[in-house]
Amino acid sequence: MRTEQLEYIAAVTRLGSLRRAAEELHLSQPALSETVRNLERELGVDLLERKRSGARMSAEGRELLPHIINVLDAVDRLRGAAGEQHRISRMVRVGTVNAATVPLLIPVVREFRAAHPLTQVEVVGAQQSEIHRSLLEGGFDLGLVNHLDGDDVAADFEATELLRGRPVVCVRPDSPLASRATVSVSDLLAEPLIAMRSGYVMHRFVHRLLEGHAPSFSYSTDGAEMGKLMVAEGLGATVLPDFSVIDDPLERRGAITYRPLADDSTQVLLMLQRRRAESVPQAAQGLYETFVGRAEALGGTLTGHA
Repeated sequence: MRTEQLEYIAAVTRLGSLRRAAEELHLSQPALSETVRNLERELGVDLLERKRSGARMSAEGRELLPHIINVLDAVDRLRGAAGEQHRISRMVRVGTVNAATVPLLIPVVREFRAAHPLTQVEVVGAQQSEIHRSLLEGGFDLGLVNHLDGDDVAADFEATELLRGRPVVCVRPDSPLASRATVSVSDLLAEPLIAMRSGYVMHRFVHRLLEGHAPSFSYSTDGAEMGKLMVAEGLGATVLPDFSVIDDPLERRGAITYRPLADDSTQVLLMLQRRRAESVPQAAQGLYETFVGRAEALGGTLTGHA
């Protein structure tokens, strides 16, 4: 067994494709495939499930993945202790729902990068179900997801609450809604509404909020960042967690603002999740701790008055 075999299987798992892993590793796909098969024969286990849509870790492979990562981290520590200047950089992949707050994510990535210059951070926008699947399969190290207060957390994950906020109506400063202290359901129904697509927590919340009414959803979009841009362009209003709006670059520039919903006490939680495992890669642990430290510095909440 060679270290590079383990690195190859980790790359295939992370990228979900033999072709993409071969491109990243600068190998031919047949050579990579044969190397992985040699490792499978040596271990007596099919590590990958190969389908036309790509390759993903098998159930047996997922059980062995923490041990593979352990070996790679041990090799990294050995190289570091020996003072090698060409130490292999590691990558941490973070899956995030798009409402998971640029004001938290960007400072965390910047701080982590300064402390770990050899480690790459890849941020991937996805829906919550996709994040959970990739966490279980080893494609993501960490996941940022939104929960409504009272939602259950799957037993497969460790979850840490980073921020706690409330749903707010995001509007342009020149919108009639911006002149109100709070926005009622009837106020919201009078405006073009930009909704999140099905699969997002805020999609579920808005449909619950407007239950019994007949909203006219003028637009739907895949995530908060596009929703905020559409608001800034005057296309309508959207409902987001306040921590997705406060201190956003568009909010700082005065392109968008927000107002609380009248008669609503719902709380939205930004959760940091990872797969339960006996050990985690050092880089992933470092980024996890940076997220937690930044959230604690913010007091676990991003609240303010527009």
